[in-house]
Amino acid sequence: MLNQYLDIQPEVAEALANNQPVVALESTIISHGMPYPRNVETALMVEEAIREQGAIPATIAIIGGRLKVGLDEAQIRHLGQAGQQVTKVSRRDIPFVVAAEKDGATTVAATMILAEMAGIKVFATGGIGGVHRGAQQTFDISADLQELANTNVAVVCAGAKSILDLGLTREYLETQGVPVVGYQTDSLPAFYTRESEHSVDYRLETPEQIAAALKAKWQMELNGGVVVANPIPEAYAMAPEVITNAIETALREAEEQGIAGKASTPFLLARVCELTGGNSLDANIQLVLNNARLGAQIAKNYC
Repeated sequence: MLNQYLDIQPEVAEALANNQPVVALESTIISHGMPYPRNVETALMVEEAIREQGAIPATIAIIGGRLKVGLDEAQIRHLGQAGQQVTKVSRRDIPFVVAAEKDGATTVAATMILAEMAGIKVFATGGIGGVHRGAQQTFDISADLQELANTNVAVVCAGAKSILDLGLTREYLETQGVPVVGYQTDSLPAFYTRESEHSVDYRLETPEQIAAALKAKWQMELNGGVVVANPIPEAYAMAPEVITNAIETALREAEEQGIAGKASTPFLLARVCELTGGNSLDANIQLVLNNARLGAQIAKNYC
């Protein structure tokens, strides 16, 4: 029944059939996360970084109502040029975008769903969504967290986006039984910075150890994802006070302008980029590349 909706790129399908490593990549980062042409350049660089580690990249999106696992360069360029005109797709949106035969850029949650449909176990991204600041009043909690509770895909990220409430995000993941693994770190990284005041559940030193834990979890049918928190490389990390000031300014402006829901994250990330003179965009690109390399190494060991 799935074949009715799902197109797996031949190279990706062949790798999966032969138990070769495949790493899923999201497309919201292309359409909504970065300006053109940096978004396309970054997407292609990330795919190349995965290939250099000996794995196959599978960028995921919805094109013309078809669920696509693995995109070609023309499709990536199309998503990058169309930018925010492309619908941002989470779990709830998938059937409507498919039925309307539209294009969709997949969030962390939607990418996890399509990756699991295809049989991909490892997904590399920038940062996961989480509990937004002020969620005690707004109940604004990313669908990414609920997906991590239910979907058997490991998400390699630089922690949760620093525009979020990291403490509440951490509590939510713990309640849902989602393990947070720190790669060579005891501290939950905060996207642009290597550390936060929050700890991880387990510190693991090698991709082999992470792959072994994933295999044990899913072979025992302990369903749900795993957060693999991989700190941004030290050379590209931003000073905590610089990023904190930018985030607080952006949050205040979002509130004044009444920006909320799924419009809030693209607005905040773009505004933080402006306030840091573009430094946050450079940092964002480097941490995604770093996560892609680690994702490929974990996928190789998992296979």
